[in-house]
Amino acid sequence: SAPCCFSIREYRPSDQHAVLSLFRDGILEHVYPAFFKAMSHPDHVGVALSISMAGYVLGGSSYFQGLLFGCAWAGLIYYCCYDIYEGYMMRRLSTDMADIHAGYLESPDNGFWVAEAEVGGQPQVVGMVAVDSGDGSYGEVSHLVVAFPWRRRSLGSELTRRALDFCKERGFARLVLDVSSPQTAAISLYQKSGFVQTATHCNTHTNRWFSRLARINVNRMEKLL
Repeated sequence: SAPCCFSIREYRPSDQHAVLSLFRDGILEHVYPAFFKAMSHPDHVGVALSISMAGYVLGGSSYFQGLLFGCAWAGLIYYCCYDIYEGYMMRRLSTDMADIHAGYLESPDNGFWVAEAEVGGQPQVVGMVAVDSGDGSYGEVSHLVVAFPWRRRSLGSELTRRALDFCKERGFARLVLDVSSPQTAAISLYQKSGFVQTATHCNTHTNRWFSRLARINVNRMEKLL
């Protein structure tokens, strides 16, 4: 079983494989919660029932065709959710995550940290967080990911605190972040850390209809330092 202790340290080039793997898993795991949240919305429930009924009627009272039409609608919603998160992941992998050392460690106002713990007698990266200096007056936190077995052990809070402490040391006036609406656990964590929501938008850098169908918003949260 995993131990209950961990340490937080600066990113090293040897962490790259583990960090990228954790990042991919951490982003794509939001697809299913986003899908179920979207499908449970009253508007989507109504559409699903209407489409299923249309399939039933057009199929000559065929329950199978009614089910098929309903599944096609659900498949479309799932694809929209997947496209949003997969698109975000690929954009970051081709930009700042393509060279973490150059993007975060060569500037004194940026930072990237990993949480490390012994698993099976070997050190393993089990969490991470990054800070970008924005325009120089504030810090922007991103890539806060905790491996699934290590959740609910205060690791997310400790990584957030590390980012906050860094921004205070650099003299930033505030710390900001963006989080998608289906990430309820992350939003709760940030609120407990003193962040408040200051804006919301649906610009997920994908087809706007995908964002509308997936019913995914991006929340901007901020904490004054």
